[in-house]
Amino acid sequence: MGIADRLGAVRRLGTELWGGGRGPILVAVAGGWFLSLGVRMIYPAVLPQLRAAYGLDLTAAGLLVTALWVAYALGQLPGGLLDDRFGGGRVLVASTAVSAVALAVVVTAGSVGVLFGATLLFGFATALYGVARFTILSDNYPERGGTAIGLTMAAGDLGSSVLPPLAGALVVAVAWQLGFGFAIPLFALAAVGIGIVVPSARRDAETDASEAGVGEAFRAVAGVMTDRSVLLVTAVQLLGYCVWQGFTGFYPTYLVEVKGLAQTTATALFGGFFGLGILVKPMAGSAYDAYGLRRSLPLVLLVITASMALVPVVEGLAAIAAVTALASSVLGYATITLTYLTGAFPDEVRGTGLGVLRTGYMLVGAASPTVVGALADRGYFDESFFLLAGVGAVAALLAIRVPDRTADT
Repeated sequence: MGIADRLGAVRRLGTELWGGGRGPILVAVAGGWFLSLGVRMIYPAVLPQLRAAYGLDLTAAGLLVTALWVAYALGQLPGGLLDDRFGGGRVLVASTAVSAVALAVVVTAGSVGVLFGATLLFGFATALYGVARFTILSDNYPERGGTAIGLTMAAGDLGSSVLPPLAGALVVAVAWQLGFGFAIPLFALAAVGIGIVVPSARRDAETDASEAGVGEAFRAVAGVMTDRSVLLVTAVQLLGYCVWQGFTGFYPTYLVEVKGLAQTTATALFGGFFGLGILVKPMAGSAYDAYGLRRSLPLVLLVITASMALVPVVEGLAAIAAVTALASSVLGYATITLTYLTGAFPDEVRGTGLGVLRTGYMLVGAASPTVVGALADRGYFDESFFLLAGVGAVAALLAIRVPDRTADT
């Protein structure tokens, strides 16, 4: 394919993504996800300051991160049910508005209990965003779902690459509260923007969960989940999520306490890790659209496994930066698995189905930071990354066993 043909393909893709009034929807949804994920990843970046302010050991710090993600997991099913009943637009507005309120409580927390409570509220509020963004994009981009979802997930990585280093600089220069506080007005603006451009109703669903009844919706979801392909991909998603949680929850702290890097350097590398996701996730989504799951997912998981195993081995800033870049592959697997799982459910129960799946794997994966923190407190910080590599290897083996299915099913 010549340069002219490639440029033509890019222009056609741009037209497909922006045309029909869908462009502002994509931008608004991606912008909200930029904040939702980016601000959640501020927690690992400012753990040293939170530990100092509240006297937390590594296990307690891991519990705080786990609390954030447990609340995020528990909010998935309610988010899916609300999406099916009221439409994604309303759910996204509620998510961003409540997130702003929760952050206001975080920055004014006067005790460990209030900090944990506000963190739980923030995790639950951002959870409402999780399912609705997938259903909105799948409805509006039936032929380019993987690409649109990949771009939106990349926006989350952009937020995670920009916001944690910014927060790290603010907490070092001013106070830890400012590391969260700057995002409060941004969430409020996102709520307004989403309310203006994102439609509240589903485009293509002929019925919804409220008409069919919750019982019928769950029976339909259970029927889909008995499919062997769905079970295998869900298992891969669960294991990959455990790796993602364990790695991102403690990587900046590991770089500071084990590798001896300055916190600003560690948070910059952490931001660079997510910055590469801006490329990794759209590439993964496009690979899924073009080649399907069987030819894209196992390779991504093998790279993840290798990068986790290399983290404790390498020394020196250049080598650490290289392994950090390789580890960004962990940001791409979910673009493939979640696009696949989104398409597995009928339109009328798609939100509920994703909510059930996401609640399940996220509850299990949320324990990963606590496990890593507990191992670190006992002198096994390096070994925790070898454990994550083993989990990634099992996921790769399962991915190979997924039966062939075309990308549009």
